[in-house]
Amino acid sequence: MSNFTQKQITTKAGNDFLLQFPGVRQVTKITDRVKNKFGIASDERLAEEIFAHVVVEPKMKVDDFKGPTGYQELFEVVSAAYAFITGNDEKTDSEKESEEGSNGAE
Repeated sequence: MSNFTQKQITTKAGNDFLLQFPGVRQVTKITDRVKNKFGIASDERLAEEIFAHVVVEPKMKVDDFKGPTGYQELFEVVSAAYAFITGNDEKTDSEKESEEGSNGAE
């Protein structure tokens, strides 16, 4: 994956977000900064880091999301962005083969 790869996501609420891969070193720094003294990731810190370094459009902060549905959307964006920057949003070869096999199975 090259530096600054971008990905467009649309939340269940219908809002579009543009994510940008900030580079391997920055991802490593993000994963280090979000951990507490016990090595456990903090949801709040992760959300702040994602919106500061990964979500490029629209520029938002955690406080811009309101109410229970806002929390759901925040969680959806942060989860998708974290999967994107860590490479976990791409399907594995076996998942792709399984999908291809089921499409032509009839």
